[in-house]
Amino acid sequence: MKRKRGGIVSQLLMILLVVVIIFPLYFMTANSFKTHEEYVNNMAGLPQTFTVQNFVEAFRGKPFGQWFMNSLILTVAAVFITGIIALLAGYAFAKMRFKGKKVLFNMIVPLMSVPPVVMIIPQFRIIKILGLVNTRVSVILIYIGIMLPMTIYLMRNFMKTVPDSLLEAAEIDGCSKRKALTKIMIPLSVPALITSSLVNLVWVWNELLISLVFLQKEELRTLMVGITLFKGRFTLNIPVIMAGLVIATVPIVLIYIFAQKYLVEGMLAGSVKE
Repeated sequence: MKRKRGGIVSQLLMILLVVVIIFPLYFMTANSFKTHEEYVNNMAGLPQTFTVQNFVEAFRGKPFGQWFMNSLILTVAAVFITGIIALLAGYAFAKMRFKGKKVLFNMIVPLMSVPPVVMIIPQFRIIKILGLVNTRVSVILIYIGIMLPMTIYLMRNFMKTVPDSLLEAAEIDGCSKRKALTKIMIPLSVPALITSSLVNLVWVWNELLISLVFLQKEELRTLMVGITLFKGRFTLNIPVIMAGLVIATVPIVLIYIFAQKYLVEGMLAGSVKE
């Protein structure tokens, strides 16, 4: 009886959790298709008359498309470069022997706990000295620096689970370390790489503070920064703001839908050791 009650309570808690997570998405999406008058009269209900005028208003008179492209360029570049570097570094830390390897890895791990906000001032001074303020390169470099410690840590831990005997057998067959990386380690590491890249992608796409500080020109602003200013300009027209948020949310949701298979594989990767 107690076990049955415990199961019911667990199910109720799960249902409550799902509602708490889903409702903001529902509220945002439903109100993006309402007129301002309908939103004022019926905030929580479904739209009686669907309208796409809010999405038209979101793009009208504002470089919304440019903001979207800026976010896309920064996200793809930062995540791709981070993945390549982390893949190579993870292989070196996991399977290669070189002097100072343990010391270097132990220096990288604590960097995962440093909040990005505390590095803003020194980063800005360095970027200013280099003359890279208001350039995409500056933000890409900062994003890579922030994401690398965690990504290297994840890739190294995954590659440690790959049996050394597999690489030794390849070496006996005349396979060099470079070929072992490209022919064995990279194919085996795809699930872990996709998982870490998805986490990095979501973070970069939603990041606000760094892009707000280092990209001050309007044509360089990211989508999240643009929506923040956009909200200030259209405070009274909530459906237009909701339409902008829907546009920003849809790409991430689609990526998760199509990549969820690889995400699960990456989460389970490395659970079985040699």
